[in-house]
This record gives sequence, C-alpha cells and structure tokens, in this order.
Amino acid sequence: MPQLILGDYLSAPRTGHLAHGPYGRLEKADLAEFLRHWTGLHRQALAGVRDRIHPTAQIHPSAITGDDVIIGPHVRVYEFSAVRDGSVLCAGARVGFNCEVTRCFVGERAVLGHRIGINRTLVGADAHLSATLTVAAISLWNTDLRHPDREIIFRVPDGLYRCGTPRFGGILGDRCQTGNDISLGPGIAIGPHCRIASGVTLAGRAVDANNVITAPHTAEVSIRRSSPRNVSP
Repeated sequence: MPQLILGDYLSAPRTGHLAHGPYGRLEKADLAEFLRHWTGLHRQALAGVRDRIHPTAQIHPSAITGDDVIIGPHVRVYEFSAVRDGSVLCAGARVGFNCEVTRCFVGERAVLGHRIGINRTLVGADAHLSATLTVAAISLWNTDLRHPDREIIFRVPDGLYRCGTPRFGGILGDRCQTGNDISLGPGIAIGPHCRIASGVTLAGRAVDANNVITAPHTAEVSIRRSSPRNVSP
C-alpha cells in the first residue's frame, strides 16, 4: 500500500509544549497510522500541556471551545466560532468569524477566514484559508451518513491510499492559500505552497506542492443598449 508521510505536507509545532509531545513528532507519521492513533495521541498531549488554553490566547466570549481542545500561545478565536472534539490550534493560529473546527489540527500561524467549516482535517503552518470553505469528512455514498462505514480512499501518485477510517477530511499543506466558496474532501491531500482558486470542488486525490488549482468556467453576459425614453418637451 502507498504511504503518505505527513511531513511531506505540513510542519509539526516548533514552539510551546506541543513541540515536545506527540504532535511534535507529527512529521514522521504516515497519515493512516496517525488517524488510527489520533485519539490516544491527543490524550497524551492533553496530559503534557501546562495550560490547555494558553494564557496569551484570546477567545471571544461568543466562541465555543470544547473541554478537550488545546489552544496554543497567541491564538485568536473570533466571534461565534466553535473549536471542539479534540482540536489543536498551534501557536499564532487564527480562527475567524463563524467557523466550525471539529477534530482538526491547525498549524502555527495558520489563518482560517470567515465561515470556514473543517472536520478531521490537518492544516499546515502559515496556511491561509479565505471565506466560505468547507472540508467534508464523510462520503456521501454511505448508506446512512449518521453512521458512516465507507472507508475514505483517495488517489495518490503511486496508487490508491486507504485511510483506514470512514471519517477523514483532508490535509492542506504549509503555506497553502485559498479563495472563497470552495468545497474539498473527503479524502484530499494538498501539498505545500499550493493555491486553490474560488469555486473549486475537489475530493479523492493528492496534489503535489507548488500547484495552482482552478475551476475554469464561462459566464454568459448580455449587454444591450436601452431605447431612449420619450420625454415630452
């Protein structure tokens, strides 16, 4: 089976307590192995941090943070956002207005713009995701989306990659940048330094570093001169 090493896509935390725990070894892990052990690794990380929410983090009063999340130094979470289910926000990360972050790893200084919804997704350091982006984690082809059992499988350069779980959104690598109105996953791996243009819908494949992903389309626009009005003298 092909491997997908996380270090080819994103950086582990370099600062704070997270750098010395399980997340500090993130780069060496194969994706499926990481997903299989994620819950246990997160428990280890929780046990090793001094402050689950760092004193320098700024969380807006209207935001919701779960009891099992880890929020690093100088993180900001803005109005009406939710960060939950074992998510990690590394040092300097930003979560904008009205976002939903569920079981995610968000790398150092990464920015989630407004109305971002990501689930079981890993976001690299210095990534910038603009408004209205969704990363789905469950295949529509499940018989019952409430109880998914269809394994997430996607194409990589040397074959099909099996995630070993029916719940996985994607990887957005270090310094990725996106436009708006984008739908990704389940089963996506975007390499570092990629750009995703507005309007893209993409799932089920890996994309190498330094690519631009677009969704070309044509819009039919009609412009005609109106008749002059009859104006009485």
